[in-house]
Amino acid sequence: MKLLLDLGNTRLKWALTSDRWLAHGAVGWNENLDAALAEALAPWPRPELVLAASVVDTDREALVAAIVTQLCARSVDWRRSPVAACGVRNAYAEPQRLGVDRFLAMVAALAHGGGPHVLVGVGTALTLDALATDGRHLGGLIAPGPMLMQQSLLNATAQVRMDGAGSIQERADNTTDAVVSGCWLAAVALIERFVAQAADELGAHPTLCLSGGDAAQLAPLLSLPAHVTHNAVLRGLALWAESGE
Repeated sequence: MKLLLDLGNTRLKWALTSDRWLAHGAVGWNENLDAALAEALAPWPRPELVLAASVVDTDREALVAAIVTQLCARSVDWRRSPVAACGVRNAYAEPQRLGVDRFLAMVAALAHGGGPHVLVGVGTALTLDALATDGRHLGGLIAPGPMLMQQSLLNATAQVRMDGAGSIQERADNTTDAVVSGCWLAAVALIERFVAQAADELGAHPTLCLSGGDAAQLAPLLSLPAHVTHNAVLRGLALWAESGE
């Protein structure tokens, strides 16, 4: 049995797998990690292997490693983005600088098949990657996610203030809706431009896959068909573990 860990900016996601998925869940960084993981792992035997993918700081990685050692008597096998694995070939000149969450999402997409893909992560950051059918990573982009974009705007201005949650409008007639609409529709515009340009290079219209905490909210705003995928990082991590690479 394997314990898979996805250390994201907002929360820690986990899964227990053998020849199939046994259990999975998530816990926020502002929650009690020790108690949450202890409760999740209690019904199961100790895992034989613990693999983790991380986009967080070394302090949080060290915290998770200590909890895993205490609960599982295992060290953590930290996976970083390689030059290539599971058929995906990293476009970065310094491969390890590509976020491993992005690499693993591409691993999961390539295994699923169905031609070229554009993978979009919609969370604290908005990440975009183009993946050819043969596993070539064509590169990508990183921007603030819609919520971070919104918060950054409010933090950097004196008079732009919101008095509610707001709603997304093509042309807003109040500041609250204008801020919300501008940030979400900026993300939409970037995604649609990226897909259009990737399609030209790929020679085919790519399958657009969205993942991350805000993916479901963004998907209906797009004029393109899009699939919202779940646990892409964990699924990619499981495939990498199974490959033995």
